[in-house]
Amino acid sequence: MNFTIREENNYQYIDEGKGEILLLLHGLFGALSNWEGVINLFSQKYRVIIPLMPIHDMPIKEAGCEGLTVFLEEFVAYKKLECFSLIGNSLGGHVALIYTLKHAHKVNRLILTGSSGLFENSMGGTYPKRGDYDFIKERIEYTFYDPKTATKELVDEVFEIINSIPKVLRIIAIAKSAQRNNMAKDIVRIKTPTLLIWGLNDTITPPQVGHEFNQLIPGSELHFIDRCCHAPMMEQPDEFNRILSTWLEDNPIAS
Repeated sequence: MNFTIREENNYQYIDEGKGEILLLLHGLFGALSNWEGVINLFSQKYRVIIPLMPIHDMPIKEAGCEGLTVFLEEFVAYKKLECFSLIGNSLGGHVALIYTLKHAHKVNRLILTGSSGLFENSMGGTYPKRGDYDFIKERIEYTFYDPKTATKELVDEVFEIINSIPKVLRIIAIAKSAQRNNMAKDIVRIKTPTLLIWGLNDTITPPQVGHEFNQLIPGSELHFIDRCCHAPMMEQPDEFNRILSTWLEDNPIAS
């Protein structure tokens, strides 16, 4: 990934391009690199900002959806961001939903892809076993339509995370928080223009979850991508970018 990771005030983040802000949030096992295809295209016209979520090192008592939302609030305040489009994948979508409900005046547009918040079959329904590389490799491949998307670099990264007890404790706490925090009764209040981009073959947040989000969020627009599982921006970056680009242009920010 040929982008500068900035480090300021204990934050690590990417900040590329100029113009209208797109603020991107990765998932539980995600990383800044998940959004490489989005950065490459959209930084030509937009300012793309991606904070590294403190999933592995936040205080254990704060490890959960609300704690991550507080992190986002503090990051937005630190960067003095006033208005932006908020894009979240998986757990990042869940945090984006909570943030939007609390700070609707700051979120011009909301984009969710494979978001948790209603239902999530985490890691294929089984938590990864520490020390079992093949098992972890299999579980990661399960999250992609094409198993080859689970590169050795990605598997090695998750394997390292799973074998750190402090990191695992935080991941478990956050995953349990996401499962408890069902947002079905809350998201009907979202008035922000919302785009849903879903993998038609998603095994973690299946297509029915995308339909349910579409039914619950007033005026939301749902698009499915075939031959795609839980991370459309990684698996089908060209189609993901096409859908996102068209929708942003069709839904300009009101002046």
